[in-house]
Amino acid sequence: MKALVYHGPGKRAWEEKPKPAIVDSTDAVVKIARSTICGTDLHIMKGDVPTVTDGRILGHEGVGVVEAVVKAVTSFKPGDRVLLSCITSDGKCDACKKGMYSHCERGGWILGNTIDGTQAEFVRIPHADTSMYHVPRGADEEALVMLSDILPTGFECGVLNGKVKPGDTVAIIGAGPVGLAALLTAQFFSPAELVMVDLDDNRLEVARKLGATKLVNSADGKAPEKVMALTGGKGVDVAIEAVGIPATFDICQSIVAAGGAIANVGVHGKSVELHLEKLWAHNIGITTRLVDTVTTPMLLRTVVSGKLRPAQLITHRFKLSEIMKAYDTFGNAAREKALKVILTSE
Repeated sequence: MKALVYHGPGKRAWEEKPKPAIVDSTDAVVKIARSTICGTDLHIMKGDVPTVTDGRILGHEGVGVVEAVVKAVTSFKPGDRVLLSCITSDGKCDACKKGMYSHCERGGWILGNTIDGTQAEFVRIPHADTSMYHVPRGADEEALVMLSDILPTGFECGVLNGKVKPGDTVAIIGAGPVGLAALLTAQFFSPAELVMVDLDDNRLEVARKLGATKLVNSADGKAPEKVMALTGGKGVDVAIEAVGIPATFDICQSIVAAGGAIANVGVHGKSVELHLEKLWAHNIGITTRLVDTVTTPMLLRTVVSGKLRPAQLITHRFKLSEIMKAYDTFGNAAREKALKVILTSE
């Protein structure tokens, strides 16, 4: 089969790889129908994720068709259309029993990380019964790709960890796909203000259309002052970091109100400076999280019902075989006005 293969920082290739086979009794092999590229994949390409080694097939999102299973897999059969979770869980270990699937003792975020992923014609899914979901008949499969990762990530790591409440003022730093997913799902809780901060006016305009009430361009380095001015000097109740660089985490520290929360979502490859000299007396909470995907069933129902419309985040479509071009497009998001790209198998 063909697959997108990582060969070290800045090096990738669309090349021949062996088709995956069943290894364990809980495995499924899935033929990929649709996949996408995540911001985390760009972090990998920069060398920010050292667990990803030379030769790894990237990707942890997708929708496909079950090609093969064995008897231990009871919820799926060949021919079933399935949504693949970015998090693999056995459903049995101590972490899974706590609902912390991201730290599953035999799974977690392994697809496109420590095992081969979904940017390929076929993928092996361990613990298939608890790591895949049936695609409802007639569902928009492009929209469902957003449920593999970005929607539960923005919701769980940003909105739920930030404890967004009705009437809150929420700032989301980073209007990329995950930041916009946080923007969409924060509206479940009716915050009074949704402030979106980004360098890119195009992405800020998308955020406005998706429900942001205030927009702040941070290109001049004065985002904290602008946000504080918008809040009458009080700061925001919830600051969601959705980029993963020191500068954006610094903005969160500068704008969080006393008694507020900083919810980190971004993948950080470099150390950040924690300003406890200011925040030690500020009564704030700082949370980190790798998405657990515990909310995926609920989000799936809201997408299928039309209450949540993540297809709005799709800006580009490519054949799976055009993935090298798709990476170039997604990696130059500002120039290409790219949010999510959809890769469709021929």
